[in-house]
Amino acid sequence: MCGIAGLMNRQGRRENGERIKRAIVLQNDRGNGLGAGFAVYGAYPQFKNCFALHLMATDKQGLKEAREKLEHDFTIVKCQDIPVWDKQINDHPHFQLCFVAMPEEQTSGVALENVDEEAYTLEKVVEVNSQISGVFIYGSGKNIGIFKGVGLPEDIYNFFQLDNYEGYLWLAHNRFPTNTPGWWGGAHPFNMLNCSIVHNGEISSYGINKRYLESFGYACNMQTDSEVVAYLLDLLVRKHGLTIEEAITVMAPPYWSSVERMEDGEKKNRLLALKMVYEGAMLNGPFAILAAYHHGIFTLTDNTKLRPMTVGYRDDYVYFASEVSALYEMEDNLNQVFTPRAGEPCLVNLTEDNFLHDYSHTH
Repeated sequence: MCGIAGLMNRQGRRENGERIKRAIVLQNDRGNGLGAGFAVYGAYPQFKNCFALHLMATDKQGLKEAREKLEHDFTIVKCQDIPVWDKQINDHPHFQLCFVAMPEEQTSGVALENVDEEAYTLEKVVEVNSQISGVFIYGSGKNIGIFKGVGLPEDIYNFFQLDNYEGYLWLAHNRFPTNTPGWWGGAHPFNMLNCSIVHNGEISSYGINKRYLESFGYACNMQTDSEVVAYLLDLLVRKHGLTIEEAITVMAPPYWSSVERMEDGEKKNRLLALKMVYEGAMLNGPFAILAAYHHGIFTLTDNTKLRPMTVGYRDDYVYFASEVSALYEMEDNLNQVFTPRAGEPCLVNLTEDNFLHDYSHTH
């Protein structure tokens, strides 16, 4: 179950969520009302150089404690309640959005010029989520909006008033939880700094992946197996310096037998090394994942393709969805529609003028 939708404009043109809403609402039967959400890249252009920390709290006291900690750890540029439509959903957590920058004074005895701002922000996000009861920072990227909760996609879209936001890249999810609870923090997307993911299926390797991440300072607090995927992407790409393509290979590697049959010796050795070094980061189970980062979007599936994913594009747009019909809700005159084969990623980057290289895909 679970429904996925995504779109991106390769030229960086922004639009509101009307088309992504239609695509995910069409997939209502893939959810059961226990979770839905959206990610918007380019949501806060006026604060694009700040980390946009999205806070969810079960009570105002916890929110107060989190705010005090953020004021101690960062320079608060602006902090505000996230606008919500209470008539849409009455029983909900408190939501705040804080735009933060590095502190103006030396922190923990380390000169500020020597501090990696992303590593520092990750550390402080983990501290809030682990140490303050009932409070979670569920979005922490620059110029990225994360909106999720308990309800059907249209409920969550209207609750967060997403017609008022624009972005060049949108992710959407409709959840059908099976082995983890349906609660506000457990809804998709999951985000860590630059990386956001939506996921259909199960991560059977969750325990191994969780312990592996914890050895690098991450903490999984959202009670949902999908959470590990966003953190693994951040670890592999930002912290370990792998390319997106290499990170995809680590998380969804080809079978050992497939690697052994490779004729390209250099590529074969590289794959063997990645599989051996990053065994703890390999994902197992039936899954289809749609992931985003500032420069692009990609999908990957397990090697048996036990969960669906389709792709379409027209001109400067690329579209992803669990069902072909949802692609046509976003664009009714597609140039091409295809279904990536099992275990093969489809990666699309913004154009070179908008950060990276040309459109490419494997199918």
